[in-house]
Amino acid sequence: MTTLVVGASGATGRLLVGQLLKRGQQVKAIVRSSESLPKQMKDNPRLSVIQASLLDLSDSEIAAHVRGCNAIASCLGHNLTFKGLFSHPRRLVTDATRRICNAIESTGATDSIKFVLMNTTGNQNRDLNEPISSPQKCVIGLLRLLLPPHVDNEEAADYLRAEIGQDNSVIQWVTVRPDGLIDQDEVTPYTLHASPTRSAIFNAGKTSRINVAHFMADLITNPKLWNQWQGQMPVIYNEE
Repeated sequence: MTTLVVGASGATGRLLVGQLLKRGQQVKAIVRSSESLPKQMKDNPRLSVIQASLLDLSDSEIAAHVRGCNAIASCLGHNLTFKGLFSHPRRLVTDATRRICNAIESTGATDSIKFVLMNTTGNQNRDLNEPISSPQKCVIGLLRLLLPPHVDNEEAADYLRAEIGQDNSVIQWVTVRPDGLIDQDEVTPYTLHASPTRSAIFNAGKTSRINVAHFMADLITNPKLWNQWQGQMPVIYNEE
């Protein structure tokens, strides 16, 4: 099996590449700079590194990278700097998600392809009408006005949920929602939920990036787990 990882040079993307390689996957990694990947990883014969910014690629180039892949995982996100939060591309995750899905459909693939999107618990699954408190609604409203990355995350997930939908003949998807991201060296026990069990604003939990990478890799390689969460937006927390 071959997986394309977009945003592979990021803090979680690098870990996902490592988790997939451990599982014997062939991996294509799109990175802005190959220097961000450990030498041991770059030397792995099952890894192909594509140095590029996804949105700078043409439609035909994206289709060429997607062709032959059984799964695509997006760990794209905005850097937590002023430029990363407020400059272009403001719809990095949404535009990448849309272009990848268009590329999948353009290849004429007949077998279903998995798409795993890393997102956030600050984004609701509108298919489930997840309840949130009035104070949290106010804060989310402010985030939509003040922080373009929040709207980007919402629109990317909504594109999969509402436009690709549950019955697409080629694209199956899962949107993974971690809570407050932290760094840890090793995979630790974690819990999975259909919806948040705590407030992402006022009572946020913790989720290690390595646990997110582990879960995303398991989704891609474990058919039973995929069937459990396909078309959903599971929330992942570190076990307390």
